[in-house]
Amino acid sequence: MRLEFLTPLYERPGPWASVHLDTEWGDRDTPARRELQAREVCRTLAEKGADQQTGHAVYAALTAFGGRPGEAGRAVYATGGEVVLDPPLTHRPAAPMDVTWAALPHVAPLLDLAAQEPVCLVVYVDRTGADLELRTPLGAADAGSVVGEDWPLHRTASADWSERHHQQRVENTWEQNAQEIAEAVTGNQEEYGADLIVLAGDPYERRAVHERLPAALQPYVVETEHGGRAEGAGSRLLDADVERARQEHLSRRAEEELDRFRAAHEAAAEGVPALVEAAREHRIEELFIRPEGADAQRRVWVGEAPDQLAMLRTDAQYLGARDPDPARADDALLRSAAVTGAEALRVPAREPEDASPAGGLGALLRRPAHAS
Repeated sequence: MRLEFLTPLYERPGPWASVHLDTEWGDRDTPARRELQAREVCRTLAEKGADQQTGHAVYAALTAFGGRPGEAGRAVYATGGEVVLDPPLTHRPAAPMDVTWAALPHVAPLLDLAAQEPVCLVVYVDRTGADLELRTPLGAADAGSVVGEDWPLHRTASADWSERHHQQRVENTWEQNAQEIAEAVTGNQEEYGADLIVLAGDPYERRAVHERLPAALQPYVVETEHGGRAEGAGSRLLDADVERARQEHLSRRAEEELDRFRAAHEAAAEGVPALVEAAREHRIEELFIRPEGADAQRRVWVGEAPDQLAMLRTDAQYLGARDPDPARADDALLRSAAVTGAEALRVPAREPEDASPAGGLGALLRRPAHAS
């Protein structure tokens, strides 16, 4: 998961209000229900020591509108009387309401809840062209279409020479259209950074498109027999195929990254003390977090700068923090990862614990600047 979207949270000092809410109420989603939830959030923030201005800003954000398409929850981050980040959540939080007031924003839940699912390019193919649809965790959007040659398109049953010639021209038309579709798919994948390509529709043509896609994209292409380009051809079975492909992609990527971690040896670190040292040296390349692990909530000490991070308060002071604050290890390490351009991976709970980093926190490391 790329973390650039978190950087606004680290451009100003805290303390921070961090709110994660289940908002998937269906027919019960009413202004009165939202206001009741917002009041409860603000009461909890006040009890935890939040200032009134920040509480009011959170209240306004939570009552401003009734939700966005594809939203299952809300995350609101506020400080100094202002909401800084308000991303929709694509999965329902484990608890109906999670509210914190701390020196750092509590962003670790976003590894589970925000838009980390693969972006999927669905291509509805027939022998005349294709319609392209980009599916993100926040919904679907039109990604263009391809209009191929429309003559000749149909074979005949005759065996006569002229008809065989006609049939060859038909197949040439199909292949030309497949090539144009493949080129459009490749361009869209590059433009939108799609993680997966799902080909739906005519079996012959989708296979022809598949074969013409670049070798680098082949591992990320899935064909489905459900759905198509014709009006009303979309189906729940296609949606299920897309979701299955997404989950398989996430599982493969997690396993591949964990394999890299387990094979890295000197280029890997685990456990809070080693990770704190790596974060101070800006050496974290990819951070692994298993929120259920014992180390995720372990206390560290932080200053205003991301590299003012230490196991002891006195060490944080030595690093220049005038008045260090306690913070969760996962949130402190995520701050460091975000500001130094690292990525983060949520280790799936289904992974065996002994296959995960010790304590639930680990990292692949960049080579030291002095290394050749």
